[in-house]
Amino acid sequence: MIRFLADIIYLFFFLTLTAPLYPVFNHWNKTGQAHKRSEMAQRMVMNAFHLCLRFAGTKVIVEGKEKIPTDTAVLYVGNHSSYYDILCSFIATPSGTGFFAKKEMEKVPCLRHWMRYINCLFLDRTNLKEGLKTMNEGTQYLKDGFSMVIFPEGTRSQDDEPHDFKEGSLRPALKANVPLIPLAISGTADILENNRLYTVKPATVHITFGDPIYPDQLDRTSKKHLAASIRNEIIEMRKKHKTTEKKDAIM
Repeated sequence: MIRFLADIIYLFFFLTLTAPLYPVFNHWNKTGQAHKRSEMAQRMVMNAFHLCLRFAGTKVIVEGKEKIPTDTAVLYVGNHSSYYDILCSFIATPSGTGFFAKKEMEKVPCLRHWMRYINCLFLDRTNLKEGLKTMNEGTQYLKDGFSMVIFPEGTRSQDDEPHDFKEGSLRPALKANVPLIPLAISGTADILENNRLYTVKPATVHITFGDPIYPDQLDRTSKKHLAASIRNEIIEMRKKHKTTEKKDAIM
């Protein structure tokens, strides 16, 4: 409980004490300095998330980071089992990233501002027209050089295998013609969701980035089944996470 309270208290002070920066970020956005706003906001959020994970006693082991292209934006495609997926995947990327988040997050005061500043988009999965509009915004973000993360399951799952990935969720990367990076995450639910009374406990999180997938190198059939293919790759990477966990437990 102490760890959970530490995270909540820290985030509360971070969100409230940084409120004076809102006019500065908004000014940069209006004057065509979105990249400047994004870089500063993502640095600050990167530091904040590192502290939150430290308070939670979380160790994050990252593999495959060298596979991420540095000369273009990418769409990370990952499984989703915990609220902590966002913190862990964010700090695992080279310099931060935006997320396709559920629409409900937009209702949280202060938090919604920072989510926008790091290029998050709020996706309404119950409204097809609005959802398509948001996906098109994501396409433009990728074209403008902002990397994004999407969780194609549409909801959190603590199953051994992630739910089916929605094929349409990959459309922004295909339309923007930027690489897709499979993102396998294991262990985040052990921080919070798997614990009694939703208490935060120390845990080890494994994150693996797969090889980049370039849309212009895929044929029509491969594109049609791309989401299922990425899901299968993530399942295999998560199996390796379990093998590593067992070896660590024995040692």
